[in-house]
Amino acid sequence: MKFALSLASLATMAAFAAGPTFASNDHAAHHGAAPAAASAAEAFSDGTVKKVDKAAGKITISHGPLAALDMPPMTMVFRASDPAMVDKVKAGDKIRFTADRVGGVFTVTTLELAP
Repeated sequence: MKFALSLASLATMAAFAAGPTFASNDHAAHHGAAPAAASAAEAFSDGTVKKVDKAAGKITISHGPLAALDMPPMTMVFRASDPAMVDKVKAGDKIRFTADRVGGVFTVTTLELAP
């Protein structure tokens, strides 16, 4: 009888001791992924405008790695998602931008002059 009582006490103590561990794991699940602001900041790439083709709505950019497209640094032509983008930049401008594949075409989706 003492053995059964001791075993029951031990099981109860083990359950209470495990409680905070479960609670902290459940609590951590509420925090989810990193904030969107951090992801957005990482999505920006630095580049230098090499050429602007206003008629075609295209910008040639020498850029660093494009994480969103899993692309190494290179120089390439992008379509501007907004035609007004080509009026904001000229050859030689340092920029920060995001790009994506839109309809199978590499496209600048956001663009700002680098500080």
